[in-house]
Amino acid sequence: MDNFLLGGAAVGMIVDLKHFNHLFKSFVFHSITGIFGIVVLSFVMIISKNTGKYLSKFGRKGDIPRLETNSFVKTGMYGCMRHPMHFGLLFSPLAFALIIGSPSFIFFIAPFEAVLMIIMIKLLEEPEAIKKFGDEYREYMKEVPMFNLRWTCIKMLFEKQK
Repeated sequence: MDNFLLGGAAVGMIVDLKHFNHLFKSFVFHSITGIFGIVVLSFVMIISKNTGKYLSKFGRKGDIPRLETNSFVKTGMYGCMRHPMHFGLLFSPLAFALIIGSPSFIFFIAPFEAVLMIIMIKLLEEPEAIKKFGDEYREYMKEVPMFNLRWTCIKMLFEKQK
């Protein structure tokens, strides 16, 4: 993830200095994008915290390493979408791009990185879940979408976990 953000920032700034110099050097543009970036980043952090706590509470049985799961969770926000934590993390490149105020990163590179993240989830994360949970996960895939934009699902991502 860090390579995505740093690489996107570097490429974005190089392109911006050549093609979007007026925006990249605009205090007003940076002020506006910076505020939106902080808001988006705070949403990413809230979603990551809440989904992580939920997964930790219901996805871990026994003494296993931190950040590992051994129990299949399909309730709560995981009953709404298969990858609620990843849904929040998809907005990380956009948040970072907004904070640094790079027009090319905001409009071109961050969306491209989000698509790459979705591809990685599909090609790496989901096969690992199938390997771990088998047919139960295959059925879950048929019933629950990868991401869900219904308001009730989005709201669950922001509900504080105890």
